[in-house]
Amino acid sequence: MPTKGKRWLLVKHFDGFPKESDMRLEEFDLPELKDGEILMEAEYLSVDPYMRPYSATSSLNTVMIGQQVAKVIESRNEDFPVGTWTLPFTGWTTHSASTGKDLMKMPPLPEGIPRSYTIGSLGMTGVTAYFGLLDITDPKPGETVLVSGAAGAVGNVVGQIAKIKGCRVIGSAGSEEKLEYLKELGFDEVFNYKTTPNLDAKLKELAPDGIDVYFDNVGGEFATTAVQNMKIGGRISCCGSISAYNLKETQLLPALFGVMVRNHLKMQGFNVMQYITRWKEAVTQLGKWVGEGKLKVKEHRTDGIKNMFKAFTELFTGANTGKAIIKA
Repeated sequence: MPTKGKRWLLVKHFDGFPKESDMRLEEFDLPELKDGEILMEAEYLSVDPYMRPYSATSSLNTVMIGQQVAKVIESRNEDFPVGTWTLPFTGWTTHSASTGKDLMKMPPLPEGIPRSYTIGSLGMTGVTAYFGLLDITDPKPGETVLVSGAAGAVGNVVGQIAKIKGCRVIGSAGSEEKLEYLKELGFDEVFNYKTTPNLDAKLKELAPDGIDVYFDNVGGEFATTAVQNMKIGGRISCCGSISAYNLKETQLLPALFGVMVRNHLKMQGFNVMQYITRWKEAVTQLGKWVGEGKLKVKEHRTDGIKNMFKAFTELFTGANTGKAIIKA
């Protein structure tokens, strides 16, 4: 039984691009359990772009936020015996104690499905894609769906679900390697936003009749241009705004009210946790698609919690394709 763990603390709120001096990796003594408590050991930890803006409200000198796959290694709670696999939101730490209140157990997985999928395509990012696309935009067969950040953890799942639903899917990414990956997933059209000199012209080329559904992971000028190319009755799902997360000043963009009114557009933001009561619905369907080979999964794995900060910052430089995970 281990007696010490490791954890990353947030010691300074990020100002611009995250710096390693904003955080501290420390060793700590594992607690002695009280009645009703359990001790969990992380197997996989997640890094996600949302951690950058959401950490702004975190107290300093506390564990950095996030979810993980963890195994109960000691228990004084009969509802969580030793060996139970869980999905706690305990952050960047190798070990954590819990009373079990609001603790999510890992659902049964089909044979051959890695546990790491439960913090990716069969977890938060998959559920985000599922409800963000289907619940908010309700895509119809034959419609054109544009996905920004399409090779990321959420974007690639969005595009695959749209294809399952019979849509024509356009995806943007930032490297030729990522574009090849999107083609392998079945995207109908792909383009490199970094080497596209005129985004408006490119969208008019790829969607001359306009875009029915835009799934926005990036915000900024890309989102503004995409919205201006929507069809009448188009729907926009606002999932993330990664292009602005590290900006020191608020980005001012052209007003969209005119095009919103003219084209009868629906734009809605969301947080995946608003769907917590429907989580099982999404995971069940996502798991079925994975089992049938309709939904392919790609992970960008980093070994060792000591390398977690590096893996986190790589999210903002485009180094990862698919879901970024850390093997503890």
